[in-house]
Amino acid sequence: MKESNIMTSKKRIYIFAAAVAGIIVALAAFRYFATQDAQTRKVKEDKHQEEKHEEMGHDEHENVVKLHAEDLKEFGIDVKEAGHGKLNVQLELPGEIVANPDRLAHIVPRVPGVVRQVMKNLGDFVAAGDTLAVLDSRELADAKASYLAALKRVEISGTSLTREETLYTKKISPELDYLEAKRAFEEAHIELKSAEQKLHTFSLSDDAVSKLPSQPDMSYTRYEMKAPFSGVIIEKHIALGELVKDDRAVYVIADLSTVWVNIQVYQKDMLSVRKGQQVVISAGKAVPDVTGTISFIEPVAGTETRTALAHVALRNPKGLLRPGLFVTAKLAVDKISVPVLIPKTALVSEGGKAEVFIQTEEGFKPQTVTLGRSNDSHVEVTDGLKAGQQYVAKGGFTLKAQMSKGAFGDGHHH
Repeated sequence: MKESNIMTSKKRIYIFAAAVAGIIVALAAFRYFATQDAQTRKVKEDKHQEEKHEEMGHDEHENVVKLHAEDLKEFGIDVKEAGHGKLNVQLELPGEIVANPDRLAHIVPRVPGVVRQVMKNLGDFVAAGDTLAVLDSRELADAKASYLAALKRVEISGTSLTREETLYTKKISPELDYLEAKRAFEEAHIELKSAEQKLHTFSLSDDAVSKLPSQPDMSYTRYEMKAPFSGVIIEKHIALGELVKDDRAVYVIADLSTVWVNIQVYQKDMLSVRKGQQVVISAGKAVPDVTGTISFIEPVAGTETRTALAHVALRNPKGLLRPGLFVTAKLAVDKISVPVLIPKTALVSEGGKAEVFIQTEEGFKPQTVTLGRSNDSHVEVTDGLKAGQQYVAKGGFTLKAQMSKGAFGDGHHH
């Protein structure tokens, strides 16, 4: 029993010694790894600080460009002094291009008839006097026959009047016969004038009427529809062989060398829009902006839209302003004074932020700015650029691109 107790005590001593030794080893290992970790962290921090320092130094140099006067001229860089200015407040209104109603012709045949020939089609350009189509018209033939008959009566009555006048002068024929011959001549002449005027209402010219006696009988039914002025056929409602009447348009011709823009003026903007006001018409990127003047504002607003139409007449020599296109009309309705006003050509973007290159003692460097009110050409700067500072008004994108490439030559980029 005594020996068993001794053995148990020895085991406890061995276990305790082993535990102590394990603790000592663990503490040593912990101190070793802690030391290694601290050294590693220090190395990383030193490296990070070094990289940050290098990066800051790199950015500091990369974001500054030094240029000589000849460089500014060569790259088209315009430097100006920031200052106050007048900002035109613009009003944008929707509009539509339409054909000039003063140069729009609805071609209606003057006489009913059957279509013999169709000379012009949709989209064709026609000159003034061009024949559009040819009809066979019985009414025209009757009118021509009446004219020729009246012409013959004038000829016969004129001969009779001359004879009676001679006989009356020689006291051979009584005055009553002379007066009767004179009356018959005058009546025939009136009938001739009436028949001639009727032919003119059928669009026959004086020259065409004068040539009627020498024309063959088969041409009496021929009626030619002609273009009143030069333009483009924008509508066509005629076909070969059909019977057309004198109560509907078979062609519509538009002279598109000038067009109108109908601008919708809302009720809230009516006091800001005036006759004689300049308007910039924008029809999209494919069509250059055009400047015009409001020539007329309708005095009555639409009952459904509650808008009034303002009309602008525009020259359209290249035909780019097509009727039916929707446009935006921009009007300057007010001017406000702002502390710092710059052209939009001065702005460059970086990460969604607006920047302006400013001139410092070190050179040109980009400066983030906060923008305020603007129009198409200028913008207000509320922060980042002060009055009196020199900035790049034009050529900022060139400066940005060249700076990113680090290439201005001769070591101008530092």
